[in-house]
Amino acid sequence: MIQPYQILLLIAAYFGVLLLIAHLTKRDGSNAEFFKAGKQSPWYLVAFGMIGASLSGVTFISVPGWVEASKFGYYQVVLGYILGYAVVGLVLLPLYYRLNLTSIYTYLEGRFGNASYKTGASFFLLSRLIGSSFRLYLVAVVFQTLIFDAVGFLFWATVSITILLIWLYTFKSGINTIVWTDTLQTFFMLAATGVAIYFISDSLGISGSNLVAYVSESELSQIFFFDDYKSANYFWKQFLSGAFITIVMTGLDQDMMQKNLTCRNLKDAQKNMFWFTAVLVIVNLVFLVLGLLLISFAQENNISVDRPDLLFPTIATQSGLGLTMALFFCLGLIAAAFSSADGTLTSLTTSFSIDILDIEKKYTQEQQIRIRKQVHVGITLLFIATMLIFEYIIKDESVIERLFVFAGYTYGPLLALYAFGLFTKWNVKDKWVPLIALLSPVLSYIISTNSLKWFGFEFGFFILILNGALAFLGLILIRAK
Repeated sequence: MIQPYQILLLIAAYFGVLLLIAHLTKRDGSNAEFFKAGKQSPWYLVAFGMIGASLSGVTFISVPGWVEASKFGYYQVVLGYILGYAVVGLVLLPLYYRLNLTSIYTYLEGRFGNASYKTGASFFLLSRLIGSSFRLYLVAVVFQTLIFDAVGFLFWATVSITILLIWLYTFKSGINTIVWTDTLQTFFMLAATGVAIYFISDSLGISGSNLVAYVSESELSQIFFFDDYKSANYFWKQFLSGAFITIVMTGLDQDMMQKNLTCRNLKDAQKNMFWFTAVLVIVNLVFLVLGLLLISFAQENNISVDRPDLLFPTIATQSGLGLTMALFFCLGLIAAAFSSADGTLTSLTTSFSIDILDIEKKYTQEQQIRIRKQVHVGITLLFIATMLIFEYIIKDESVIERLFVFAGYTYGPLLALYAFGLFTKWNVKDKWVPLIALLSPVLSYIISTNSLKWFGFEFGFFILILNGALAFLGLILIRAK
């Protein structure tokens, strides 16, 4: 069984490497470097690093733990990603590069007006802050269980130290550093997954050549569900939800798009997007296979956990599979924690500085840098506060399920605004856009919570499409004559 001091040493060594990368990649500390990395990032580094940022601790822990309840049904959502990333690469990226945007929400100002612009940016800030806090909260809970309870650290201290460490290596160069650190963190996440599959399959007596047969013969490996269109896991609901989730959580997300916008040109950004899509679809299948093996191992060894998200951590560190397995799991978990949160701190700083404070329009270069640094500190503290609030809310549900459902409520208005702007020539009465953006999630929630009783129909992740459709309808109602 791994000891707390071993994990602490691993965290210290890992953080030392991140600080070294931050030192090697820092340039002049300007806003252009912090926000866009001088538009000099190699596309293949961005593509590989985005895998880790997309997976994060949610996929690393929640997806394997989710297999017992939903089998491989989550892969229906992943297949929808392919369609969603095609839209991002062929429709949204050309728009962002043509307009030479730093914040992607600047598009809304030119298309509709200032109220729409501020509304879009505000919904991103809310969505990304809470979504990334969901992700990091899960990792913090695991670390708290594994080591910090044993050494007497309280949860608030665990959270605060984790976020402050991330701030320390991002405050100087922002996205320029993150492009490189995310590449390292993706590697460690994938290496940890491969090591876990090897050790668990070996313990189960499954050779490499028999692994495919073992997985395909298991009843847990069912991917497609066409039987009941009213069910939340019905294929077309999941597939379309996956496509739209990708469009909003990547294409309309400042964090993910900010990395793409650091590429030298549109062609490189599109190569990055398409290769990233291919690898991500394969990697998600690997995580589902890992989940199936974890469940089989738990059944054979009479291992039970209080919540699905603890299945992988418990087996990796407390089931006698050895120190190598435990250390690689912790390494992957550390990488998962940092890969999502570092990009979030930078993108939230970017969006708040440019979209809310209008620093590029109101201040000199020197003032802009000073304000950006102050915002970075403020976002860091807000991140800590949000995670501490979650400690009293999230207790027993798989985090990935809550994350995607929440995204459906917060990203729906953004989806509608961009769809309306790109696919219609109408304008809107700009001052009414914030009201539409607030009403559509409320109506969606009312319909979703009562849909099973009213229609015998579960929305599940499909709530994003309902919310976007209601917001789109609202924009039609307030279109300018």
